[in-house]
Amino acid sequence: MRKKLTVVGAGNVGATLAQRLAELELGDVVLVDIPATEGMPAGKALDIRQSGPVYGYDGRITGTTEYGPTAGSDIVVITAGVPRKPGMSRDDLLNINAGIVKNVSEQVARHSPNAILIVVSNPLDAMAHVALRVTGFPKERVIGMAGVLDSARLAAFLAEALDVSVNDIQPTVLGGHGDTMVPVARYTTVAGVPVTELMKPDHLAAILQRTRDGGAEIVKLLKTGSAYYAPSAAVAAMVEAILKDKKRILPCAAFLEGPYGVNGLFLGVPVKLGARGIEQVIEIRLNDEEKAALQKSAQAVQDLVDVLKRTNIVSA
Repeated sequence: MRKKLTVVGAGNVGATLAQRLAELELGDVVLVDIPATEGMPAGKALDIRQSGPVYGYDGRITGTTEYGPTAGSDIVVITAGVPRKPGMSRDDLLNINAGIVKNVSEQVARHSPNAILIVVSNPLDAMAHVALRVTGFPKERVIGMAGVLDSARLAAFLAEALDVSVNDIQPTVLGGHGDTMVPVARYTTVAGVPVTELMKPDHLAAILQRTRDGGAEIVKLLKTGSAYYAPSAAVAAMVEAILKDKKRILPCAAFLEGPYGVNGLFLGVPVKLGARGIEQVIEIRLNDEEKAALQKSAQAVQDLVDVLKRTNIVSA
């Protein structure tokens, strides 16, 4: 029996993800959106399904505005939410998207109580916190997609600058998904060689800053939307690692209770992804400067969670 995968949100990220999951033949896909979208998710699902004969995949892809067809999903990905617009920070999205993620999480808990939940909606780390509290799922089954995307951006920029294959770059990015993320140059290597030995400090610093601004750069260029090709690719890699029990070490937003000196927050760290979700948090040694940057990032996430607590979206 094929696995059932639900993608909530049939916008650019959700629809592109549904296509990637279908092409990877990871399972049957249910694409869900709100009732106001009427036939839109069904139309996109039909279009994706008709690509099957060309690409050779057989999984069933359905689109719906109801949660009944999602029942018993193995993995649910939440992409629903309002995308960033030019000049809008991820923090600006907080209250609107928190309400959306809360409603979706309630439906997920009702229809797929054993699912592993991957949160993509922004601001990512805070939305994962909402999903964890609302569903009541174990922390290993609620995961935020951020680090895979941020690391991919860093790898792409480094590969271009060094004129090498992206396959030889092992990037390391920690912290919240936003301006305070912490690209760690000391743990970023090219075929095992630290990138700090291959680039001048000022050039490397510029690339690390471009990584922090990666999402905003795309928003500015698109003018009417935000990134979706790379985010959907990042989620697909996570889904594959879980369903195939690959035990991949990937950077994800995990709910930390002690590691890295962080307690009670989602933060991007290296984790082992397998059939049970997050099977291990990998703690790497940081110097004082890196620790300070990570604590700053954690505080930014804490500030968002505190706002959610004051508005009663999540419990104190």
